[in-house]
This record gives sequence, C-alpha cells and structure tokens, in this order.
Amino acid sequence: MLKINEIFHSIQGESTYVGNPTVFIRTTACNLRCTYCDTKYSYYEGQHISQEDLLKRVHQHGAPYVCLTGGEPLLQKEVLPLMTALCDHGYRVSLETSGSKSCREVDPRVKIILDVKTPDSGAADSFLMENLENISALTEFKFVICSERDLDWSENFCRQHDLFKNFVVLYSPSFDVIEPQWLSEQILQRKTAARLQLQLHKYIWSPRLRGV
Repeated sequence: MLKINEIFHSIQGESTYVGNPTVFIRTTACNLRCTYCDTKYSYYEGQHISQEDLLKRVHQHGAPYVCLTGGEPLLQKEVLPLMTALCDHGYRVSLETSGSKSCREVDPRVKIILDVKTPDSGAADSFLMENLENISALTEFKFVICSERDLDWSENFCRQHDLFKNFVVLYSPSFDVIEPQWLSEQILQRKTAARLQLQLHKYIWSPRLRGV
C-alpha cells in the first residue's frame, strides 16, 4: 500500500518529456521544506491505495507516460515495485525526486529527474552525493534558480561533477521570483550547456483530478 495524495491526468510541464499527456501519481510526505514549494498540501494529506488499484487508475486515463512525484516518492519503499510494474506494463515512467534519498534501487528503465536543491531553496546540502553513482544516461538534473547566487552555485556543481558533458541539465526560474528572460540571458552570456525549463503547466490551463 502507498499513501497517495492525488492522481491526475495532465500535460507534463517539465523535463524532456514536456508537453506529453501524462498521468501523475503524487505521493504523500516530504522530508524537505523548500521555500518555493507549491504542493504543501502533499506533506500530510492522502490515503492508502494498493498497487493494483493504482495500475487500474493509470490505465483508465489512457496516457503512455506516468510521472511519480511528491512530496518525495522515495520516502515510501513501495514506490519501487510500483515503478517496475508500470514499466512492465509498457508505460514510460519518470520519477521526480530531490535526490535526498537513495536512487540505487530504482528500476533502470525509469527516467530519474534529480531536483538538486540550490542554496536559496531552503534545503541546501540535502542532496545525497552517492546518487551520482546511481544514475544512467536517462537521468536528468534540474536546478530551480531563485537568485544569481543559485545560478553560480548550480554552474559550479555541474562543472565539478561533469554533468554538462553526460546528462541533460535543466535550469528552471523560480516562478514569480526570477524572470524567465533574465535566466535565458544568463544562459546565453555564460555559454552554459544547461537548458532553460519553464514550468509549462503554470502557463496553460490544464484540468486535473484533485484527490484520489
């Protein structure tokens, strides 16, 4: 059984899967308290649902993509067999995680989106460095930029760990904090290999089912 905050069908707004109709499974609970969090309702709210029922609900939406998000999905070990089952059923699966919990046992078919927390996130130093050894070519790195300091820090982190050469790196302006135009100009001026990522779902109307 997994404690689930909500299941909904919407347009993927982030990662290289952006734009795809996707079924989102949002788990309950998070070990971090980021300053820009827009899903605080997921910290505690939710109900327990079996893997079988979750698979049925995903199937009902008819979308080929499934995204596990939170909260922090990896706080619940039952999420690991769920992701494997989804892959076995032919879904393209992505996992949104802060990287504060080990990704070692995540099914290798899953696209892991590591949301590395910057200094101004309020959760700096939460990234588990061993996760740099538990990743594959599918892995993508995301940095939410809240300030120029965050951008400097992200650039240094990526260069220190050679992320630009081997992985997709996404820089996302913190919504209503950093102007997308400023960040795009910085990406060009610095000649960084990072991609600009806007949270598409915040710019479009997209119906979803709240609750489960």
